[in-house]
Amino acid sequence: MEGIGRFTEETFRRLAVAHPEHEFIFFFDRPFDTSFVFAPNVTPVVLFPPARHPFLFLWWFEWSVARALKKYQADVFISPDNFLSLSTSIPTLLVVHDIAFVHFINNDKLINRWYYQYFMPRFLKRANTILTVSEFTKQDIVRHYNIDSKKIAVCYNGCRAEFKPLSTPKVIIEAKQVYIEGVPFFLYVGAVHPRKNVHRLIEAFDAFKKETPSEIQLIICGRFGWLTGEVKTAFEKAAYKKDIIFTGYLADEAVVQLTAAALAFVYVSNFEGFGLPILEAMNCDVPVITANTSSMPEVAGDAALLVNPDSVAEIAAALKKVAFDDTLRLELIEKGRLQRNQFSWDKTADIVYQNILKTVKTTL
Repeated sequence: MEGIGRFTEETFRRLAVAHPEHEFIFFFDRPFDTSFVFAPNVTPVVLFPPARHPFLFLWWFEWSVARALKKYQADVFISPDNFLSLSTSIPTLLVVHDIAFVHFINNDKLINRWYYQYFMPRFLKRANTILTVSEFTKQDIVRHYNIDSKKIAVCYNGCRAEFKPLSTPKVIIEAKQVYIEGVPFFLYVGAVHPRKNVHRLIEAFDAFKKETPSEIQLIICGRFGWLTGEVKTAFEKAAYKKDIIFTGYLADEAVVQLTAAALAFVYVSNFEGFGLPILEAMNCDVPVITANTSSMPEVAGDAALLVNPDSVAEIAAALKKVAFDDTLRLELIEKGRLQRNQFSWDKTADIVYQNILKTVKTTL
């Protein structure tokens, strides 16, 4: 459950519960967890095949989904994951989280890149309504695909209630001791992938450790994506690799505890459609260091230290500032409390619902 999965779960739970007057048919591409059947007005349907490859995307969307939409006589098709069906005439609302493949053409497998490059302009043209999770992504679509901005609305992301400050110093110490012996740590949460810039974070942390006699460690929490050679190289070259911990993918509860226990959250990705972990850290009263690119300044506002993600020196300097300046940390936390109020899953669900109604009405 990363960004797109979280958006889908949080938004459609609220839609189903808040609107019992509507019937929701959820299409799954494999056996589903019953926890995703949020209310009595949700009908789960498994469509073949399990779609985890571009050829299977084609089969799933252009054949299985199109047939199912006709079978169930759907009034509107809502696709929350960047793709849609070109083979249906049903009014369609498309959620586009980012078009990162346009900016990082070598960070995807060739077959995936072909699929995105060929189908994304067709998806955007076909959709009756488009939602994005940031103003940045909206303008990115307008610039690269010449889509009328009036067709696109911004719904943003929200943060789950589980992300909150830990209750007592004792709980914080206990959370730290799960992976380290109670010492302070910087935290990164997300996929380990070239676009996420984890290799420069490792290099910056190593520079920080060389400059400061500090016991602070770095925890990198997330699954390993494709093309992670740069990360491996940066780690092997690090003089302080013993202070860098890779946890792999963790359950939600562990991620919440680690986030709330961190000295600071560091998210210097090269590109994000939103950057949900930034908001999650703010909700835990944890100061944030993030990149000055794409959507991240939009999400962070003035409540984070913004750095050039290509500059190891800038990232290292920000680590030093937030580690040793108590006043700065408290200031960032306080600003984060204000900034986080701009985003909520309730607001997201309401915007999605209004655009569902708009999509249906404009096609009548």
